[in-house]
Formats: sequence, C-alpha cells, structure tokens
Amino acid sequence: MAVTDIERLTPKGRATRARIIEAAAGLIFTHGVAGTSIDDVRRAAGGSGPHMSHYFPDKHSLIRAVIAWQADTVIGLHQDPALGRLDSFDALRLWARLNIERQREHECQGGCSFGSLAGELAESDDETRADLAEGFGRWEALFREGLRSMRERGELRADADPDRLATALLGALQGGMLLTQTRRDPAPLEATLGAMLGYIESFASDEAMSARPGKKTSR
Repeated sequence: MAVTDIERLTPKGRATRARIIEAAAGLIFTHGVAGTSIDDVRRAAGGSGPHMSHYFPDKHSLIRAVIAWQADTVIGLHQDPALGRLDSFDALRLWARLNIERQREHECQGGCSFGSLAGELAESDDETRADLAEGFGRWEALFREGLRSMRERGELRADADPDRLATALLGALQGGMLLTQTRRDPAPLEATLGAMLGYIESFASDEAMSARPGKKTSR
C-alpha cells in the first residue's frame, strides 16, 4: 500500500492497519519471519482473510510495513526526553545503560527487534534490504547528529569523525546485542558499549574533560 493509499484510509482504516502491523511485529519478534504466517497475523489481529488482503495483498508487503514500523519504534525509543539529542557524554552513557537494563528486563531474549529483522531478511531481496538499510541509516543519523553537535560545541576535538564514530557505535550495539542474546548474559553488551563510549570519550577536548566531575585531562 503506497503512502498516498494509506493517506486515503479513514481513521478507522488506519487504526486497523496499524493493529495488523503491530500484531505482525510481535509475532515476528517471537517466532521470526519464517515462523510467522499471514493466518497467524490475522488471528492475532482479530481480522478476516479479506480484511487482511485489503491492507496487505501478500506477506512481502506486510513485512515491509513491519520493517518501517520497527524503524519508527527504534527512533521513538531514542527520543526519550532524558536522552535529549544524544549530544553529550552523559546522554550517551545513559543511552547505553538503558539498553543494558532493557536486556536484563527481557532476560536477554529476543535481541534487537530491528537487528533481528535485518539478520533474517537482508539477503531476501534488494527491496527489503534497502528498507532495512534505510532504517539503520535513520538510526545512525541520530548518533551522527549528536556527535556533530558535540564537535561543533568544542566538546569533541576537531579530529573526531562523527560519521565513523556513529557507524562504530551502532555496530557495537548490534554486535553486543547478538552476543548477549546468544549467551543470555548482558556482559557482552556492557563490554562493547563501554569500550565504544570510552573510545568516543578519548576524543574529548581538554575543556570538556576538565568540566566533567572526577575527570582530569592527560593531554
């Protein structure tokens, strides 16, 4: 369903479509894409077969909608007021702590909802892979913009590269989440995020270091 078609839906129609997507996302997170059928989604969402096909003519269109929904969900989690614009060392440390706590709450099961989709679908077809890449791109942009703001304010040195640091930070999160899921232990995520944030902090300017409680510059 194209954007223009979605816009033509009534409020009730948009709500129904959103309910179907959310039900599909929950099933896929638990059972994977291969383990989730259209009938499973229909039953979970409480709709009929014709009802489903009105919004999603096939599983492929539903999966693309779930990818977009999960990307929006990830962005929403990063817009917690406590995190601000992810443009300070303290905000990044809080972000890491919240991710680790979330894994503990879920007993390290499920991994990253968006990363799990990518792991299962990245090689399925070019269109789906592009959707996933766009979602990761939006996520990475949040880190990049925050890091750029820190460099512009002089909190990061001029030689800090926000593009590379943002990519590495997202990579550390995804790798740590996968190991944490596999081992059912938050220690790998703590290690990867701690190491990556330590690396980012190694680019802190002398002024930023001296302003932080308990921190002393060695440069």
